[in-house]
Amino acid sequence: MKKQIIIYISTFLFLLLTTLGFIFYGKGYIFNFEKGKIEISVNGLLAATSQPDGAGIYINNHLTSATNNAISLSPGEFDVKIAKDGYFPWKKKIKIEKEVVTTAYALLFPTAPKLENITDTGVGSPVIDPSRTKIAYTISSFDSPRKNGIYILDMTLRPILTLRSASSQVADDTIDIFSQSLLSWSPDSRELLATISGETDSQTTYLLKTSFNENPQDVTATLQEVKIAWENDNQALFKSRMFGLPPKLKTLINEDFKILAWSPDETKILYVATRSANLPLIINPRLIGANSTPEERSISKDGVYVYDLKEDKNFRIDLDSSQLPLSWFSDSKHLIYVNDKKINIMEYDAQNRTTIYAGPFIDDYVFPWPDGSSLVMLTNLGNQNIVPNLYTIGLK
Repeated sequence: MKKQIIIYISTFLFLLLTTLGFIFYGKGYIFNFEKGKIEISVNGLLAATSQPDGAGIYINNHLTSATNNAISLSPGEFDVKIAKDGYFPWKKKIKIEKEVVTTAYALLFPTAPKLENITDTGVGSPVIDPSRTKIAYTISSFDSPRKNGIYILDMTLRPILTLRSASSQVADDTIDIFSQSLLSWSPDSRELLATISGETDSQTTYLLKTSFNENPQDVTATLQEVKIAWENDNQALFKSRMFGLPPKLKTLINEDFKILAWSPDETKILYVATRSANLPLIINPRLIGANSTPEERSISKDGVYVYDLKEDKNFRIDLDSSQLPLSWFSDSKHLIYVNDKKINIMEYDAQNRTTIYAGPFIDDYVFPWPDGSSLVMLTNLGNQNIVPNLYTIGLK
């Protein structure tokens, strides 16, 4: 009986001490048994992940581990690099604090992305919808006039054979020359306006559904009412995004932000400063384990910034309004921008700027695939004798 009690107590103590050991290790406590005595040092943990995984983690240029592992580090700043063959390396200066788990996520982009065409009959004026899941475009082909009209590429579909099967026609040229129209989306992504210019500077505008329109609705005479209704929808959406935010933050957004775009998960705001000001702290004391990239709370008029609603952090994007447009990548952690005829992606705190594609493409027609697997661009691949088509740039 006594032997069983001793075994029970020993097992209990072993489990207790093991559990406590894991808890203290998770908080950064390291037990050293050198020099004949026990020393306890308090470290922090770096939890590094990557996409794709299996990348090497370099701490101050020393290969230390692989991603999806936690590394115990003494408090301080470290140069962290995450690298994998065939991908651009990810680099960042990260601050480690004692008893704090600091996360690092590296989205690695391939150095040789794969190009794949979505269309093959020529595309004009593509425009992405507010949900960022559909692209509307026109086709105006002399070789295949029966295909001319307006199409929608649904990027949420998983076509079995080819990406080209993800597009559907919503208007043909039977009634009017829709292949020559300019397109714009409604705030709810359920309707399109197609504006066609006449020979005497006159314009005709149709309201289209996202399914095939046998009898397109001419709204030229009531276009202003349609635009007012859409603006009311935008205002309602803005109010829903602002609902629940602290009053001080609402005042900040209303007075200092010209919003360019909310991130897809609505946790960050890309904006241009409407005036020079100092942003007050909304979250004080500051969050533990937040992004350690130095922020900039002193904003300058017309400067471009990203504000993180969850962490109350503000980061300057070193681009001016003349270098816009700037748009969100699908994961809400990166931004897409076109500069010097190159397609680039950077993190929302302006770190890890990477040129994804430096070949020929048309204007600023660059859109993210919803799952982040690729970018969509409009290009003729440098051949001026052919009309441009939509291509994907593979990112995985």
